[in-house]
Amino acid sequence: MTEAALLERIALGEHTRQQFKRSFHSPDAMAAELAAFANSGGGTLLIGVDDDGSIAGLSAADVRHLNQMLSNASSQHLRPPIHPRTENVPTRAGLVMVVTVPNGLAKPYLDHQGRIWVKQGADKRHVTAREEMQRMFQSGGLVYADVVPVAGTTSADLDEPAFRRYLAQHYSADTAQAALPLDSILQNLGLGDGHELTLAGLMLFGRNPLRWRPAFTIKAVAFYGTSIADTHYQDSQDFNGTLPTQYADALAFIKRNLRRVQGSQGFNSPGILEVPEIALQELLVNALVHRDYFTSASIRILVFRDRIEIISPGPLPDSLSIDDIRHGKSNRRNPTLSEHAFRLLPYRGMGSGIPRALGEWPQIELISELSGNQFTALVRRPQGQWESASEQVEALATEQVTEQVTEQVTEQVRRLCLALQQGAKGTKELMQTLDLKHRPSFLDAYLNPALQQHLVEMTQPNSPRSPTQKYRLTDKGRSALK
Repeated sequence: MTEAALLERIALGEHTRQQFKRSFHSPDAMAAELAAFANSGGGTLLIGVDDDGSIAGLSAADVRHLNQMLSNASSQHLRPPIHPRTENVPTRAGLVMVVTVPNGLAKPYLDHQGRIWVKQGADKRHVTAREEMQRMFQSGGLVYADVVPVAGTTSADLDEPAFRRYLAQHYSADTAQAALPLDSILQNLGLGDGHELTLAGLMLFGRNPLRWRPAFTIKAVAFYGTSIADTHYQDSQDFNGTLPTQYADALAFIKRNLRRVQGSQGFNSPGILEVPEIALQELLVNALVHRDYFTSASIRILVFRDRIEIISPGPLPDSLSIDDIRHGKSNRRNPTLSEHAFRLLPYRGMGSGIPRALGEWPQIELISELSGNQFTALVRRPQGQWESASEQVEALATEQVTEQVTEQVTEQVRRLCLALQQGAKGTKELMQTLDLKHRPSFLDAYLNPALQQHLVEMTQPNSPRSPTQKYRLTDKGRSALK
């Protein structure tokens, strides 16, 4: 590095990846700085530079002393050791020692007193929060959330018939297992520790996982528009139970809130889902199997008019990038859970899920947010030729209600609007007025299209499943009838 290049770097000031130090007087102080960089993605120490960016410079003797201190700090005052690189840059004021610390692959790095340091802006801080420590040990492969025992559980909290069926189907060749006590079998499979269920055992075979881990659920909302700030939504549901149950229910939620098109199929066929189902399956399984179970938060599914967002707690592990997972590289955050999920869910492992989803539907954006501690799979919904007739009505009516709009309103929706002219009515009352007996047909052909076109609205939009829910005409609906 030349002096000019060094001055350019100094001009940028201190930040998360760069720190100025006049000098060090103890290997412990140096070890803390090295640990903070190694735990936070790596960075550079510029020794011989004051905090204000002015070059103080070092003598040849200073450099020899600092090199010896660096050797001691990185090998004897850090656990595990790290291997920084150094370069001495001559300047008019003296030498500047440039110490480059790589991103640590064996996090967390601890100083001589067993403390964990991370960067916080240009400074560093001591990690004390248990969840943050757990995530760091997890990223270093030292602990896995899925094999941590769930305090207070026993094998009595297991859905034993479901577990026995699983054993018979996938472990029937292992005849020795049959004679073992249940706790021993669970321990052998990583689903228990001999006394309590592990998180993997609870989430895969527990009778009531919500009792022990209420945050490990899926929360889903389908909106009419494109903003999460919308106060009106068309569907909302929480899913709990075991992971296979959550998967099946959440997939059904997504599918019922997407469009289907006829394509080249026959008139009586159900149509083709606008986004390939296999892509949705892969992304949903990925969220359930690879989420961070040290973070007490739910998976969220948000269905908007133009996109679907599947948001799972925990960003990608340090060793993975978005480009890595696009090309099939994987790092199993929950190896025991994923091993059994391979047999219970449409999960194939080997990092193939994301590439398969992208192959089926390339309009998927993957977003890993370290600051937000989450990973998002954003699936673009098709527009244009895929829009349904009801959405064409809505788009036109947003500008103005015209005769062209009313021509596109179906006869069923028109009849529903007429039934609401005299005031709000509930579902049963509407079906009686319209002389309908089949509830699914009423929802599909009458109510849902009217809601989607904003011709009808709920009287209790924040409680869509309330037993006292009623429906009334909107201003747009009244104008359309005229």
